[in-house]
Amino acid sequence: MQIEAVLLLNRSDVEALLSLTECIEGVENVFHRQGEEKIPALGILGVETACGGLHVKAGFLPGDPGYIIAKLNTNFPENGALFGLPTIQGVIVVFAANNGAALAILDSMEITIKRTAAATAVAAKYLARKDSRVATICGCGRQAAAQLRALSAVLPLERIFALDLNEEVARNFAATLSIKCKIDPVQDLSEAIRQSDVVVTCTPSRRFFLRQEEVKAGTFIAAVGADAGEKQEIDPALMASAKVVADSIEQCCTIGDTHHAIAAGLMVRGDIYAELSEIVAGRKPGRTRADEIFVFDSTGVAIEDAIAAVTVYEKAIAEKIENHFSFAA
Repeated sequence: MQIEAVLLLNRSDVEALLSLTECIEGVENVFHRQGEEKIPALGILGVETACGGLHVKAGFLPGDPGYIIAKLNTNFPENGALFGLPTIQGVIVVFAANNGAALAILDSMEITIKRTAAATAVAAKYLARKDSRVATICGCGRQAAAQLRALSAVLPLERIFALDLNEEVARNFAATLSIKCKIDPVQDLSEAIRQSDVVVTCTPSRRFFLRQEEVKAGTFIAAVGADAGEKQEIDPALMASAKVVADSIEQCCTIGDTHHAIAAGLMVRGDIYAELSEIVAGRKPGRTRADEIFVFDSTGVAIEDAIAAVTVYEKAIAEKIENHFSFAA
């Protein structure tokens, strides 16, 4: 009988092993590899219930030995109010690509937060104006803090406007987040947007709130919240008038803000300017003019989870972490 040892890592383990800087570097690298067609693009499987849902994303990182990664995340927006639980919960399983052996099971929350923020940073590196100094963050939950830290790693931000439907959450966000720029909680979204070079939307909204007429020329928008078909943050007219860059064209036409613009008859699939991987790999140019408005439609793709999970796994092995359990075969 053969016994396979599987590494088990909880959220605090993952947090200690994966820095945001490492995650940004890994996500940029994996998008570059995908843009060179060295990594296949994969889809998403979703199951919806009355209160939330489960999505499954799988990724393959070729190499020696290579890895197959599957992430299973639930998303239940009312968990905090009803049960005192996080909105998003889940696990990531890492398998060996050469024989299918399970190598590790990781808590997914920290990876989901950091890889999402890392993707925004990579997109901003190529699509935002290099002199971007003012940003607005819409939604001040856990994701917002990571988004702001990631953006600060690639842009010279000096002032941040923070907005949340719960004004106390926005005030706490401004008071507790330690970064080297001024953070102001605001209630007037329109005025904040008009002053901003960068806008990040990371909310559970089901109705768009970022309007075309409020966005100035040259703005970079990271649309993060619409990771399910019923979610929407960006005015379809704004999507249609901007240069849209997708993390995955297939996903954005199905669950992102792009799909709402298509459903409204204002866009077709061919109107999407590029996938982020094409820009990172140099197959299409990023920003070429100061007045271009870019929207990064970020639905979350499996290769982001894969590179982050493999980084954590390989560091855990290097540091000889011994928290294992076994499958008997």
